[in-house]
Amino acid sequence: MTAPLHEPTAETAPSAAEEAALASADAKAVQGRSLGRIAWERLKRDKIALSGGVVVLLLILVAVFAPLLAGQDPDAYHENLIDPLFGTPKGSLGGISGDHLLGVEPVSGRDIFARVVYGARISLLVGFLSALVAVVLGTILGVLAGFFGGWVDSAISRVMDGLLAFPQLLFIIALVSVMPNQMLGLTGTGVRLFVMILVIGFFGWPYIGRVVRGQTLSLREREYVEAARSLGAGRFYILFKELLPNLVAPIIVYTTMMIPTNILTEAALSFLGVGVKPPTSSWGQMLSSAIDYYDSDPMYMVVPGVAIFITVLAFNLFGDGVRDALDPKGSR
Repeated sequence: MTAPLHEPTAETAPSAAEEAALASADAKAVQGRSLGRIAWERLKRDKIALSGGVVVLLLILVAVFAPLLAGQDPDAYHENLIDPLFGTPKGSLGGISGDHLLGVEPVSGRDIFARVVYGARISLLVGFLSALVAVVLGTILGVLAGFFGGWVDSAISRVMDGLLAFPQLLFIIALVSVMPNQMLGLTGTGVRLFVMILVIGFFGWPYIGRVVRGQTLSLREREYVEAARSLGAGRFYILFKELLPNLVAPIIVYTTMMIPTNILTEAALSFLGVGVKPPTSSWGQMLSSAIDYYDSDPMYMVVPGVAIFITVLAFNLFGDGVRDALDPKGSR
């Protein structure tokens, strides 16, 4: 009696090693990966974005550990390092030496390295906190406009249009100029920082609000939202459990893009004299003071300018990489 046609013979039957290899391959094939892990693997392949992220991390560490890195008081005067006739630093390249790695300021002799390190605190503080204010307001109002539609959408959209057309910089200059020196337990520089963070964040939320509104309009028509409605889910459940988790990616992307813009805004305000008050260190304030010495001491202008350039460039490179990792179908 012959063997059945479909029964494997000794020659065609797979060996134990082959069966184990096939089982291992099948297990790897069905192994799932989260969206965060997929995005991280894409981001790791972008070396330029990673280099920008490393610089951003270093800047944050510099701001946090400024007292340790500076090594001296950024407001301490060193008149002995200044030429009494011309008011410029003694020595070459703005007085660079072993004790003063980036030289000293004209007239006052304050250490530029210490002031740049402490200035990173002001720039990053305003950049991050004003972005946080804008993200919170923009996410809440954008989701409400996109989800409810009707008169709610119309009202919020008109507010967005009005704020986008408003001269933000002029309003901040006028507001900071008339603010009292004491408010809510804050004094001097604290008041100006508080006002700058709130105003920059308030005028920045329409940008992210428009993006969130558009994404919400698209997501509310998806099948899983309709399925949740059919199962009796309430509006707040759909908002917080179905829509918001799917809005995390665009929110993160636009947050990374807003921070460098806010840093530039703070530098511009300090440059115009309506930012933090002296002697508090600020990169924009240093650039403003360096205008009178650009020909006799160019290093005084170069150092804070390079600090602003590197910071904004690093955030932009990292933001582009995050966008490509979370939205690979998007175009630059």
